[in-house]
Amino acid sequence: MSSNLSVAEIWRYPVKSVGGERLTAATVSDTGIEGDRGWGIFDVETGNVLTARRAPDLLMASAAVDGDGNVALTLPDGSVTADDAALSAWLGREVELHKAGDEGGTYEVPLDFENDDNWVSWQGPASAWHDSTKSRLSLVSRASLQSWDQRRFRTNLILDGEGEDELVGSSISVGADVKLDVTKQIDRCVIVTRPQPGLERDLDVLRTINKERASKLSIGALVEATGTITEGDAIGAIA
Repeated sequence: MSSNLSVAEIWRYPVKSVGGERLTAATVSDTGIEGDRGWGIFDVETGNVLTARRAPDLLMASAAVDGDGNVALTLPDGSVTADDAALSAWLGREVELHKAGDEGGTYEVPLDFENDDNWVSWQGPASAWHDSTKSRLSLVSRASLQSWDQRRFRTNLILDGEGEDELVGSSISVGADVKLDVTKQIDRCVIVTRPQPGLERDLDVLRTINKERASKLSIGALVEATGTITEGDAIGAIA
């Protein structure tokens, strides 16, 4: 199996469901891009990790990690903070910013995305606030994105080329060092319809993915070999 794919963009999303930062290079650890989903905003009342499924305002902020490994959020009013009181005032509920650790988070999703109804919950993996034990790093081609804004999908690697879905079930290399086990296609939920800065709410995004792509867009992978990736790195199919 050959691949015509290469890395066009690298994205890290330090705080779950908050806007992220584009990188020209990144370190990949066992949990994915270092710092990706490294922090989550906890709803004190429920004990759940808040996502834009339940709190769409999260997508109106962005987050970045500084050189010392600390995270800060830029809120819609332009203020920069990692303070629980400031985050609580912004979201209108008591929240705490937690770094990922030995326990996974509890997440929710509405099965009826049109009406934000019929909610179910599940437990995610430890060490980073990912939704699934089968995916620590995500990839999607510009061909698959078509005209959709890639921010809606919060994928780590945006690829030039096409055919990434054919890599599911195989091992791939990214650049010289990093090797990934591509485990799945990623199911999409209501988050892709939520508004973001410069993007309106758009239910047709998920309607189209459900109809034309069996609810899936992007592929998810586990890390087999760690290292550094850079923009322009080739994707190689190993097996």
